[in-house]
Amino acid sequence: MNRAWRGALAGLLAVILIASAGCSPKKLAVRAFANALASGGDVYASDEDPELVAAALPFGLKTLESLLAADPRNRNLLTAAASGFTQYAYAFVEQEADFVEESDLARATELRARAGRLYRRALGYGWRALELDAPGLRQRVQSDPAAAAAWLAGLQARDVPLLYWTAASWAAAISLAKQEAELAADLGLVEAMMHRALALDEGYAAGAVHEFFIVYEGSRASVGGSFERARQHFERALALAAGRRAGVLVSFAETVSVAMQNRAEFARLLDQALAIDVDHTPEVRLANVLAQRRARWLRARADELFVE
Repeated sequence: MNRAWRGALAGLLAVILIASAGCSPKKLAVRAFANALASGGDVYASDEDPELVAAALPFGLKTLESLLAADPRNRNLLTAAASGFTQYAYAFVEQEADFVEESDLARATELRARAGRLYRRALGYGWRALELDAPGLRQRVQSDPAAAAAWLAGLQARDVPLLYWTAASWAAAISLAKQEAELAADLGLVEAMMHRALALDEGYAAGAVHEFFIVYEGSRASVGGSFERARQHFERALALAAGRRAGVLVSFAETVSVAMQNRAEFARLLDQALAIDVDHTPEVRLANVLAQRRARWLRARADELFVE
């Protein structure tokens, strides 16, 4: 049993024994358990078995939602829901769609539709947290660039996790619904949110914001993005990750190396990703296992991705 879960159970026992008069025992119990659960993601992140995590996560996510029903203004819990639904949708739904598309297009289409719904659910939780002290914030910043700039300027480093996961889920939802002009119109605000997160905490999650911009800049090179800026973010993400995160290498290879038709670089980066020892850094073991799975899939498709 990890420290977070022990703390949650200890908090629950304390509530039962003390029965505080200032707040109902049920409310205190829920809050103690919820906060520990929200901070206990290391149990999943360090796992080596993606299938086990994929099977367990839905229960965990529904547990988060059940706790939110009892404590709807818990910022930590809302942030965990935004993060958890985004990661589950990408790692175990959208990626699966990519893997099966060649053999089962209908299944891939179904999975992408589900991933889109999960991203929107994550986005809803992110905005619920952001609006706890500012009701109506989302509508204001979507319709008024000046209001958006003022809001972003007032954020602090402690807001970065929530800002990152809200923007990440939004970007992911947009990427799967390119035909929805109303949703795509929000991409500029997503970019601004990520830039603010970068300014507040460049090193968040070992360079996760830089990795976002690798894909964002590289995939939009013909419509305002930049391969050069993608490479700058790549180099900075590598430095911040200190060689521990295979996903940085895979993201650049898939997005920029393929777009620039640089097969030698593509192969070199995927080989580097596959050479990472997933047990060397247990706290990102699952992410590395998943990134290496994608690296192998990409390497097997090299002849389709490069025209020679």
